[in-house]
Amino acid sequence: MILDNKGNEFKAFHVRDGHGIKMLIRAGIQAAIITGRRSKVVERRAKELGIAEVYQKCYNKIEAYNRIKSKFSLRDNEIAYIGDDIVDLPLLKRVGLSFAVADSPEEVKSHASAVTKNRGGKAAAREVTDLILKAKGLWNKVIDGYLKT
Repeated sequence: MILDNKGNEFKAFHVRDGHGIKMLIRAGIQAAIITGRRSKVVERRAKELGIAEVYQKCYNKIEAYNRIKSKFSLRDNEIAYIGDDIVDLPLLKRVGLSFAVADSPEEVKSHASAVTKNRGGKAAAREVTDLILKAKGLWNKVIDGYLKT
């Protein structure tokens, strides 16, 4: 994130992260964003990707998480979560499958089910989306969809 002296906020997103999220959604897997900051850039990116569940300025991420669980009638073990800092620890400990990005603090990595090879914003989310699609047996269907176009 970059802030300039005129109050503008700039964020960079990895194109493969976005494509991975789109593939998840097309395969029928819900995606959500829970963030401690509020940003119009995040709103725009979520809309581009088709992410309907966006919770911003969440100082207590558990509240947003519980809303998502309730809305979609999910259990903890049915949810995967990617975290990058200590504010994510409560969710990393609660979900069924948790990931810390490679550049997370050691305290975060030690509480995650797995650590990505890539850093946050550098295709770490894509690692996770591909893994989920493969684990659910959806990867070949996704690939076949691209081969048929």
